[in-house]
Amino acid sequence: MNSKKILLIDDEMDILEILSYNLEKEGYDIYTATNGNEGIDKAKEIVPDLILLDVMMPEKDGIETCQELRKIKELQKTLIVFLSARSEEFSQLAGFQAGANDYIVKLIKPKILISKVNALLQLTSQVSDTSKQIEIGDLIIDKDNFRVSKGGQQFLLPKKEFDLLYLLASNTEKVFKREEILEKVWGNDVIVGERTIDVHIRRLREKLGINTIQTLKGIGYKLIVQG
Repeated sequence: MNSKKILLIDDEMDILEILSYNLEKEGYDIYTATNGNEGIDKAKEIVPDLILLDVMMPEKDGIETCQELRKIKELQKTLIVFLSARSEEFSQLAGFQAGANDYIVKLIKPKILISKVNALLQLTSQVSDTSKQIEIGDLIIDKDNFRVSKGGQQFLLPKKEFDLLYLLASNTEKVFKREEILEKVWGNDVIVGERTIDVHIRRLREKLGINTIQTLKGIGYKLIVQG
């Protein structure tokens, strides 16, 4: 049994029933909510490992809900994945900018969805490094406590942003290729859009400083921190 908690937030009852049935067969503990406000209250109560969230809902849409969830300290390690019928690029970018770890279009087949969920929940981090705390200049990354600080200012990062930053910081002499980042941060079994890395890099730059991460066109990314 997986013994991990998954919260489903969707206003369509048939979707909740289908997802609940398939995920419960995998051994997950499933909780449901039919709108954003109910979902936020339920998330605070159970602190799930993963939240599958719809975009279009009454009262509070998925983007607003995700933004509020990301402000809750206890949910910083919770994975948030949009599962929506909206497939437009701007909708997906809005989801990532709100703090989501992934964005899945609802036409996905149940078996593939289960595989993605399993992969997402396999490990709290797929970044392999023996060091638990990295200090580079004025940047401190504490893996045990999931904390990041720069110049004395602390940041609460969504899980994938944290994993990406930790990977880049693990070897500042190295340029990490996009393929390696996808493999180590998102995993081989997880299919993500080609813009996923770009969105996460941009969000890290906005929080930590525009010159923190260097892009080498056609190659990948490298961490540069001074202080």
